[in-house]
Amino acid sequence: MKQADRSGNAPKYGVVANALRQRIGRGLWPAGTRVPSLLALAEEFGVARLTARQAVQLLVDEGLLDARRGSGTVVTGQPRAVKNIQVQTTLAALGDMYLRTPPEIRTLSETVGPLPPGRRRDGRDYVRLQRVHADGGVAYCVITLYIDAAVFALAPRRLREQAVIPVLLSLPSCRVLRAHQTMMVGTADTDVAGHLGLAPNAPVAFVERVFEGEGGHVIYLAEVIYRGEAVRLEIDLTV
Repeated sequence: MKQADRSGNAPKYGVVANALRQRIGRGLWPAGTRVPSLLALAEEFGVARLTARQAVQLLVDEGLLDARRGSGTVVTGQPRAVKNIQVQTTLAALGDMYLRTPPEIRTLSETVGPLPPGRRRDGRDYVRLQRVHADGGVAYCVITLYIDAAVFALAPRRLREQAVIPVLLSLPSCRVLRAHQTMMVGTADTDVAGHLGLAPNAPVAFVERVFEGEGGHVIYLAEVIYRGEAVRLEIDLTV
C-alpha cells in the first residue's frame, strides 16, 4: 500500500472542498446556510478564485451545495454517513467491535510473501490481503493484512470472507501473547482517496496493529488507513 501523500502536490481545490465538507458535516454550516463568496473563500484559504470555484462546484456535484445565480450558494445536503470507529485499548474490545458491526469486505489483492520492509524476517511466509472495508456501501478504510501462512491455513475461508481479528481470536491454536497498535494522522494519496471516495490529500488516520506469538514472531500485521471522520478517540481522564 502506498503511504500518505505528504508532498503538498494534491489539487488545492480538493483541500478546500474537504475543509468545506467538514464544516457541513460537523453542523457548522447547517442546511440553508449561505456559503461565503468565492472571493472570501479564496482569501481565507490563500488560493485563486478559480480554485475556490472548483471546490464549490465539487460540493455542488456531491449534492451538498446549491449555487443559485444572483442569490449565492447555500448548503442543501449532508455528507454521507460514515461508520464511526472508536479506538479500542484492549484486544478483547477490538475483537468485540468487529463482531458487533462486521464490515462489508471487498478484496483488492491476495499474495504470499515475507513481511514488509523494516520488519524482522524470520523465514516465514505471510498471506498478504489488501481490501476495503465498508458500512452501508460507504467505504471507511483501506487495510493491508499480513497473516502467518501457517495460521491462515487453519481457517482460510473465514479469514478471506470475515473480519480477521475475531477469527484469529477464535482459533484455539493461535495464541496471541502480545498485541500493539499505533495511530498517526496524515493525508490520503490518490490511490487511497479513490478507494475511500475522498479528495486527494484529505485527512486520514493511519493505524498499525501487530500481534505476536511465541518468541516474538509476528502472527498478524495490519496497516489500516481510515477516513479521518471515521475515527473517534475517547479517553476517560483521571481526576
